[in-house]
Amino acid sequence: MALPWSLLAELVLHAACFVCGVVTAAALTVVQGEFGGRCVLYGTVSYNGTTQSLVLDGSSSPSLCYFVSVVSVCVAIYCFSVTLYWVYLSCVGDEVTRARIWMTASLVVCGVFLFFLLVSGCVLKIGRDHLCNSIIEKASLKSCEEAQNKTWVSPLKRVQFYSGLRNAETSVWVNFFFWIIIVAMVIIQKRQGTELLAAPGDNAGGFPSETEPILRRSGRPQ
Repeated sequence: MALPWSLLAELVLHAACFVCGVVTAAALTVVQGEFGGRCVLYGTVSYNGTTQSLVLDGSSSPSLCYFVSVVSVCVAIYCFSVTLYWVYLSCVGDEVTRARIWMTASLVVCGVFLFFLLVSGCVLKIGRDHLCNSIIEKASLKSCEEAQNKTWVSPLKRVQFYSGLRNAETSVWVNFFFWIIIVAMVIIQKRQGTELLAAPGDNAGGFPSETEPILRRSGRPQ
């Protein structure tokens, strides 16, 4: 039997978050690779008028870019695992529902991811703006995107740094938005009491045991 509509919607959102996480990590890694492993966020640039080329004078610690990439990869791995688990349960055959304790755990995970995605988005936004302001000021360009068509000091040629950073930032904020929707859906499910109640005699307090699976299949009718 298929997953309930609420869990199916979450599955789609988790799959979308997985894609966003992969896009963010890939785009930022490519940009970092184009600059020889240097993290250009919060970087400073100078312009050589003789050769009409841009020079990356200052850059942030590579760990700053690694932090954003690791956050995105962790989100992607979690979403991929959850998606696979739910797809597996939907293929087993029985209807599945989620217990209250796992809804609470999901909210905690969502809160952690929302915090780190917010930090990552701010780092990408402010770091890119700082770099672009330096480029526009030193090279007298109208926009940062024009610097992609300029020559950079060897071994760099024409790097697509602006497009890469913009794609990474956009993916982070889209990911953040999807997680807000997931949080709202879990809260609604919890308030509506869609969790699977324990069978009589299972638990005296009426709450599922902590040893129950995240999603439990309903028993087949006799």
